[in-house]
Amino acid sequence: MSNKTKIAVTMATVISLAGVAFTQSQEGTVLKPYYDSGKVPTIGTGTTVYPNGQKVKITDQPITMKQATEYLKFHMNKDAKIFNKTLIGIPLSQTEYDLYMDFTYQFGTGAWSQSSMLKNLKAGKYVNACKSLEAWRKVRIRGELRDCRIRSSNCYGVWKRQALRIEKCMGVN
Repeated sequence: MSNKTKIAVTMATVISLAGVAFTQSQEGTVLKPYYDSGKVPTIGTGTTVYPNGQKVKITDQPITMKQATEYLKFHMNKDAKIFNKTLIGIPLSQTEYDLYMDFTYQFGTGAWSQSSMLKNLKAGKYVNACKSLEAWRKVRIRGELRDCRIRSSNCYGVWKRQALRIEKCMGVN
């Protein structure tokens, strides 16, 4: 399938290997436990809960890159069950699917389900859906809402990731 070929999303639609690689490159991967920006113990590519349901503890042993990728795929496939239900019958290119799945990994299925991106996709407004990504440029850090377009906000990476999503999305629309 070409980057611009759109196929209807079904419950069986999955993120591509390129999509997993994109999420890993944007999210970053750390093989030993660390605290994320919300002070939650995390490992791998944003994993806070192992596939077996155990929460990550800061005292856990390091993992391998292969494990980090497996944990990421497990989490994304779990999210895809909810994500795909919101998109059934909506034609998307694999690139669009991967980008919106990456958004869902970063912000959650609840944020996705209420987003203007989804509303625009349901209305067939693909360019507007891409542009709607721009609204997700702010994050709350220690109770303070910060505009991530401002480098000194300590969340500039959030904006860079959104800008890259917008660029890729517009490129296939």
